[in-house]
Amino acid sequence: MKWTDTYAIAEGLADAHPEVDPRTVRFTDLHAWVLALPGFNDDPERSGEKILEAIQMAWIDEAE
Repeated sequence: MKWTDTYAIAEGLADAHPEVDPRTVRFTDLHAWVLALPGFNDDPERSGEKILEAIQMAWIDEAE
């Protein structure tokens, strides 16, 4: 999985953190949680606020 796989990442985060409201997640936590997902193998430095925001929005969609 790469940073651009926003929906796959969102699904993984929803499975890994079902008790978390994605609207309340700080980007620093989101970044760490994405890196910890099984199958994620992209460069940690390639993410930015725009990518993390897209992942967060996809996670919100997944949660609803």
